[in-house]
Amino acid sequence: MAWLMLRQILAPIHPDGWKFVAAAALATIVLFVLWGPGGWLGLILTLWIAYFFRDPWRVTPSRAGLVISPGDGIVVAVAPMPPPPELDMGEAPVPRISIFLNLFDVHVARAPVAGRIAARHYTKGRFINASLDKASEHNERLAIRVQPEDGPDIAFVLIAGLVARRIVCGLDAGQVVAAGQRVGIIRFGSRIDIYCPPPYVPLVAIGQRMVGGETVLADRQTREKPRAGFAH
Repeated sequence: MAWLMLRQILAPIHPDGWKFVAAAALATIVLFVLWGPGGWLGLILTLWIAYFFRDPWRVTPSRAGLVISPGDGIVVAVAPMPPPPELDMGEAPVPRISIFLNLFDVHVARAPVAGRIAARHYTKGRFINASLDKASEHNERLAIRVQPEDGPDIAFVLIAGLVARRIVCGLDAGQVVAAGQRVGIIRFGSRIDIYCPPPYVPLVAIGQRMVGGETVLADRQTREKPRAGFAH
């Protein structure tokens, strides 16, 4: 039991973050030598960078038919939208769940469903505020189409934000992923859109906080209607 508690407190650092932590630590040492107060500021920055690149353990629900949140953050939109045209999933609108990740959220991205990567497409773009709907169309992004063993294909899009300048993802077309599997990281503020064609039913409401790799976004087997919610 103790090791489970320790694992929740001391999350490992994503491999992509080590070079940033090392650079900040080196700068901190130099600042301490040249100017003591600047060294303390550098230490705070180094600790924050290590915190930003944390990669905590997660427990992923494994029942067939579930769509799992690919990232941490707040649901900012649930509405029908056409899937990204570059993924060749048709032009008919399907439920899209949009999650905004702020600078303090975990930025490790995970696969929303198990299946084969049917397509991936990287699009260069702008870096406007990722909490805005127009970021889905205008910002730099990586669109991924996943083909489960049964049910319709799912699409999810990793979108760079106002501060983010890089999406790191090693997935290739044809690769097989598990639900909740780590697939990459978005640096410094971003957005993730998930497209869930029928019969998937969205089970989240605007304003809800998502936990990547754990929160159920949608269910293909439920008879429940889409949920509403209220803040209190």
